Amino acid sequence: MRGTRTQAERDAVTVEMMFAALTGAILAAVTLAAFTGPVLAGQAHGAARGGWLAAGVVAAIVVFCGRVGLVLRRFERTGRR
Repeated sequence: MRGTRTQAERDAVTVEMMFAALTGAILAAVTLAAFTGPVLAGQAHGAARGGWLAAGVVAAIVVFCGRVGLVLRRFERTGRR
């Protein structure tokens, strides 16, 4: 592990983390909306309704974690050069 970081390095990490979290949240919201569209339109009833909601939540979590991981991994790789 390296020594202490400069203020500019700490600021860059903070900005990148916020960017990753914000874009991840936006993509997760879009994914959730896409999965829950049939439920909101009234086209899914009974067990299908619960299935769409569960699938939407799981997909949104996967998209959020994937986006955050991708952005932060890319940032880490560019910082090593």
